[in-house]
Order: sequence, then C-alpha cells, then structure tokens
Amino acid sequence: MSTEYRGWRRIARAARFSWQGFRAAYHKEEAFRQETWLALIAIPLGLWLGNDGVERALLVSVILLVLIVELLNTGIENVVDRIGKEPHKLSGRAKDVGSAAVFLALVLAAAVWLLVLIG
Repeated sequence: MSTEYRGWRRIARAARFSWQGFRAAYHKEEAFRQETWLALIAIPLGLWLGNDGVERALLVSVILLVLIVELLNTGIENVVDRIGKEPHKLSGRAKDVGSAAVFLALVLAAAVWLLVLIG
C-alpha cells in the first residue's frame, strides 16, 4: 500500500505540518512571537495606509517577509542545535548568517514603510 498522498489529502497534510511549524516557532521563539504581534498590527495598518494596491502590497509583503526569514532562521538554528551544542566555528557562522538575514529583512521592512509613507 502506497503512503504517497495526492490531491487534497496532500494539501491538507501540508497545511497541518505548516500549522505545527507556526505553533512551534511561536511557542519556542521569542523573536517570532514579537514579529507575529508586530505583523498583527502592521498588516491591517499597511492595508489602511497604502494609497493603492501596489503600496498596500509593499507594506504587507515586507512584514510577511520578516516572518518568513525568521522561520527560516529558526529552522537553521534548530538543525545546528540538533547536530550538537558544543561550540563550532561553522555552527556559529550559520546562526550568525541567519540572524543577519533577519536583520536585513527588518531593515528592508523599515525602509519600505518609511519610503511609502513619506513618499
């Protein structure tokens, strides 16, 4: 018997796994919790403050991008920690690079919001 899932069953399973990932990140990662609350405020605000569809899309998408990058960073950190807790140059570098990606996503979000709102 095949355990391959197709069609709606595959989509339903993928959605369940995604929800589990969101819950795990929210419960285990303070940064993701903070960014989630920021998103719950910023997304409706972006929809309200944007003058047209493009501005609304920009304001909302950069906030979602921060969450996406934070989830990827969390995944990197979890894999590195799974491999071992002992200090290693490459483990530290992987975590630092993931953190830098989150920082750049936050800078991008701030820059887009500033440029859209003052422009």
